[in-house]
Amino acid sequence: MTAVDRAPKQDRSRATRQRLLAAAVACLAERGWAGSTVSAVALRAGVSRGAAQHHFPTREDLFTAAVEYVAEERCQALRDLFPQGAAGDRRAVVAALVDGCTGPLFRAALHLWVAASNEDQLRARVTELEARVGRETHRVAVELLGADESRPGTRETVQGLLDMARGLGLANLLTDDTARRERVIEQWAGVLDGVLG
Repeated sequence: MTAVDRAPKQDRSRATRQRLLAAAVACLAERGWAGSTVSAVALRAGVSRGAAQHHFPTREDLFTAAVEYVAEERCQALRDLFPQGAAGDRRAVVAALVDGCTGPLFRAALHLWVAASNEDQLRARVTELEARVGRETHRVAVELLGADESRPGTRETVQGLLDMARGLGLANLLTDDTARRERVIEQWAGVLDGVLG
């Protein structure tokens, strides 16, 4: 088999993997941990269970990889949304960060966190994953806000923003919190302007 023959197979493999990851996040967001099985994800992705297990040998492998993959995609999408940074429009950055906590990725991650709180085998993996995703999200927020973390209080203010965004995401799970969320976004943009200068 030549390199040319392998390329389409590698492309198909990569496409299958991406379909599985997207299906896993959607399944987890809609069904929660208890209702999300490898079989359900494989069916949703249009692949066999064997193909799913070829890419992800365990259920934990599949769902942690899915949340990590989509979180990385979300960070890149934020960078793409503000290619020159957005220190001049901090409200837009705050809104984008909050929006990231109101979609299917956040819901999927939340189900994974809750499952990890009760399953020792999953806890270590999710804790490590959350630390990695949290660091990258913080780094992106600092970059987009034009924040100088050498200034006292800056790191904590940016982290407070991310924690607040998660809190708004939790509130949004139960009711449409759009009006209050908009007021909080405005307030945080003002706070950031005051702290970051």
